[in-house]
Amino acid sequence: MNRFPARALLALALGASLAGCASLAPQPRDADISQLLSERGGPSVDWSSLSAPPSEQARIAQWLDEPMTLEAATRVAMLRSPRLREHYARLGLARAEVLEAVEIGNPRLSFQRLSVEGGGHVRSTGLSLPLFDLLLLPANARLAGKDYERARYEVAGAVLDTVADVESAWYAYVTARQVAGMREAVAEGTAASAELAARFHAAGNISALQLAQEQAAASQARIGALQARADAVRHRLGLVTLLGLRGEEATWEASDTLPLPVPAEDEPAQLLELARAGNLELLAARAEAEVLADALGLTRALRWIGGSEIGYEREKEGDGSVLRGPDISLELPVFNQGQAKLARAEARLAAALARVQQAELSAENGVLTGTQAVAAMREVVQTHRLALVPQRESIVARQQERQNFMLIGVFELIQAKVAEYDAYQSYLEAVRDYWLARVELARVVGHRLPSDAGIEARTPSLDAILGPPEAPAMDHSQHQGMDHSGHDMSPKAGDKPAPKAEEPEDEHQHHHHGATP
Repeated sequence: MNRFPARALLALALGASLAGCASLAPQPRDADISQLLSERGGPSVDWSSLSAPPSEQARIAQWLDEPMTLEAATRVAMLRSPRLREHYARLGLARAEVLEAVEIGNPRLSFQRLSVEGGGHVRSTGLSLPLFDLLLLPANARLAGKDYERARYEVAGAVLDTVADVESAWYAYVTARQVAGMREAVAEGTAASAELAARFHAAGNISALQLAQEQAAASQARIGALQARADAVRHRLGLVTLLGLRGEEATWEASDTLPLPVPAEDEPAQLLELARAGNLELLAARAEAEVLADALGLTRALRWIGGSEIGYEREKEGDGSVLRGPDISLELPVFNQGQAKLARAEARLAAALARVQQAELSAENGVLTGTQAVAAMREVVQTHRLALVPQRESIVARQQERQNFMLIGVFELIQAKVAEYDAYQSYLEAVRDYWLARVELARVVGHRLPSDAGIEARTPSLDAILGPPEAPAMDHSQHQGMDHSGHDMSPKAGDKPAPKAEEPEDEHQHHHHGATP
């Protein structure tokens, strides 16, 4: 009888197992995700620093001492966000599944001792391994590697989603903070107007109806200021939560300006190509379909031999002789021929292919919808910059002239000023909505938009908008067509008339300082 030592069987099993997992580390590596992120213009992620060691704490403290820019907010999130820790754990779970897939079942050791009539005993020992696991080990390793690629795409996509959420929250908070300041200024101005109206009414200069109108306007403005303040607090807490900050760390202030629209938008055809090649949700769906297609092929080929084992037997007879040799047991597919396994594998593949089609449709239609939304919001911003805000400022200037010559009262001037601030608020909200639309477009593309490199000019700060008449309210080199004469909510009768907007000199000045978007 041919001999097949037990140690040879163990060596075969051990060698096969090591061959399947020799290239796999027990924990995910930074490079597993960083390369995918860098290819898409995303931030670098140092998974080992997510516990925020002292050196990273010092860097975070330095960033928090300065106004929180969008870039600083993203850096803080990469170091402190609880979401990233969750994604890291998901990647570790995927790696564990890979390791488990390339393992084979443990050997089974059996022992028998039988008594023989007339005296003596027969002892037998056996060692067996699941043959099916051995045969499937290379295929399982290949499938596990593909599935880990799918997990990498999903986790990298989740990181980019976190970045997009931080960007959206930052845009929303900066705008809400500016709006709250403007609503507070309007509330103070209308309160002063109501107080002045009360004195005029007491002197018999205005009617009770006019007084009630001014008081109602002041109350409405105060309500708007309180709501805007609450809205700013809500957006701030949302951003703080995304960044993973708490306690004293949450005392930072965000920068008070937004970037203006980029000089030129990206071509939809270019973004479609980026989405088809780099959208991580789409890549993950394709990787899943590849895994399930491979698994279906294995199921079809090997469904007949499930439950088979290979082993080694050693038997000692009562007369002292020893019998030994290999042992193999095969499952006969008489009743169960793997029909259910095959049907399940086919259904899973069909569902995966449908998800690929859905991801492709979502990416392509999302790019087209997103580019249209960005173009529309860009037009809204330009209409504010070139038309509405200059028109409201011109109205204030003309009303200032009329009030100086006592053709109208101070209340009409204040109303014009409130309408000007409303136009500024609408302008800032339009800029915010433009950038939120770009964030969503980048999310669909799965790549930072190439035109982001052209970001330069910024909106005016709140102090510039609310500044006194003698201080320039805007840098005209960045904001075409905006005449910032007179931002005082309490104009005086002795003020000099503002220059007329229709004068050629003013028109030339607007065109000279304007920046073509």
